[in-house]
Amino acid sequence: MWMEGKVAGLGGGRTGRWPDWEVAGWDHIPGAQQHHSHIPEGHRHPTIGNGKSTINVLSVGGGAGEMDLQILSKIRARYPEATINNEVIEPSADQISKYKERVAQASNLENIKFTWHKETAYEYESRVNAEKKTKKWDFIHMIQMLYYVRDIPATIRYFHSLLESQAKLLIILVSGKSGWETLWKKYGSSFPLEDLCSYVSSADLPRMLDSAGLKYQLYELPSRMDITSCFIEGDKDGELLLDFLTETLEFAKTAPPELKHQLMEDLRKPGCSENKDGKVFFNNNLGVIVIDP
Repeated sequence: MWMEGKVAGLGGGRTGRWPDWEVAGWDHIPGAQQHHSHIPEGHRHPTIGNGKSTINVLSVGGGAGEMDLQILSKIRARYPEATINNEVIEPSADQISKYKERVAQASNLENIKFTWHKETAYEYESRVNAEKKTKKWDFIHMIQMLYYVRDIPATIRYFHSLLESQAKLLIILVSGKSGWETLWKKYGSSFPLEDLCSYVSSADLPRMLDSAGLKYQLYELPSRMDITSCFIEGDKDGELLLDFLTETLEFAKTAPPELKHQLMEDLRKPGCSENKDGKVFFNNNLGVIVIDP
């Protein structure tokens, strides 16, 4: 069956794999890691740990550390005298290894201490509760990882409970106004989905946060991805991109013809993409949620 072709999801690998299709996908997003410039100034550099000699940062689902190091560089620039204690929760040994390599090669990480925990968010919570040593944090971020937790509202509530009085919780995930939302609503039931992966976007967060009584700000980060090669029959890069968009291995070769035809038609439409200068740009907007203590 073609639905047996499911591969690791959007965040790269709670299973520890970064297959070619995923790399191809992110390679088509110009400045994929440069989104923070679109966040309003007041929250681009939130006031955290003011006056503290040590700032404690918790990265939940830190992956290979690309975004983490950018975030840390911003915090260090804002608080150059402070020591930063950065702890990472990441279940993939492969991702942690890549993260450590990235840290070893970086040259601007003075006064930053790194600690890695090979575990899921749920395992972290269970361990901390068992140890009865609840640690508070000045900044917690959860980037592209909420797709992989069993209970999203409970996960948010738990990590929010770990915030210091002047701290912030930052969540980034696909926007409810993105092409992903359109694809998931129409085709989610047709895509083979891992047990521990859910289709959630920024459109789902306000309801969860409001019911928990949390104060937050929601921002839209513009992003687009050139998927023109998807429409070139036999194009290797295009086939990898289709795998990325559908999270399905060899989708172009294994999907039922009618499903493939419908999806290719919808990928061209305004709900998913913009057609400009003979190219097709997929709407890859992200939603950013900044939650107050």
